[in-house]
Amino acid sequence: MDTPYYKYHVFFCTNQRQDGRPCCQDNRAAEMRSYMKQKIKEAGHSGKGEIRVNTAGCLDRCDLGPVMVIYPQNIWYTYLDEEDIDEIINSLINEDVPVERLLLKE
Repeated sequence: MDTPYYKYHVFFCTNQRQDGRPCCQDNRAAEMRSYMKQKIKEAGHSGKGEIRVNTAGCLDRCDLGPVMVIYPQNIWYTYLDEEDIDEIINSLINEDVPVERLLLKE
């Protein structure tokens, strides 16, 4: 099997619902995605063979959100702020071990 183009591919749900149901964008999802993308770039871990951070449409788990999913590991996270994002970044770059307290339950 070929080596994947990215070691990790991070998808942030940035969905904004107009009908009043919970959505990830209610929790600054786009801002957190931009924050993570910038931090990954500053750390020199973006691009081929590294980490790619993308916006996703609705991941259909907004009621548990905000949410992100990381492939190919299929790790689902929730987060509250920049400190949580920093912890996830550290896990990806240095440890390759999921951040248990932020794993999406369900």
